[in-house]
Amino acid sequence: SKMVAGKSSVLEVGCRDAFGTPIVAQVVNRVHGIDLEPVIIEDLNKRNELRERCTFAIHDMIAAPVQGPFDAAYSLDVIEHIPADLENKFVGNIAASLKPNGILLMGTPNIEAHRFASEGSRLGHINLKSGDTLRGLLSQFFENVFIFSINDEVVHTGFTPMAHYLMAMGVGLKKYNGS
Repeated sequence: SKMVAGKSSVLEVGCRDAFGTPIVAQVVNRVHGIDLEPVIIEDLNKRNELRERCTFAIHDMIAAPVQGPFDAAYSLDVIEHIPADLENKFVGNIAASLKPNGILLMGTPNIEAHRFASEGSRLGHINLKSGDTLRGLLSQFFENVFIFSINDEVVHTGFTPMAHYLMAMGVGLKKYNGS
């Protein structure tokens, strides 16, 4: 949440049950969470105690951008479930939802750690990334991309093949991306 602190509007792509959304809402003015699952969004809207600062809607990010523009977006544990042939539409539509100087934070398990994952996890992860492939994907849409490695609770900029989890930060939209 500290990476988006002070931002006016933030988009959460793939919010699921929004367990982390209230944490982000503590440091930004507004969070808008989207997910594909109507039952989840309906439940969130029923029990939403932060209505003035948190909103939730059904949205398919592969189909279209979200009307914003937002200062920042984050998508944690989603890209590995997006088919590789649709990943450019997915990230492109997130980028198109942002202001020209927008920030995207994207987190995903590292493909290098895939062999240590459970069978259930392996079945659902159809598009795992390495540090290089995650950087390559975001670099198509953002001027600057920073990759962080995460092991347990330690976040660092060290050797990505040894990281269990990767966090990428794209900053500043590329000019051809409609900005």
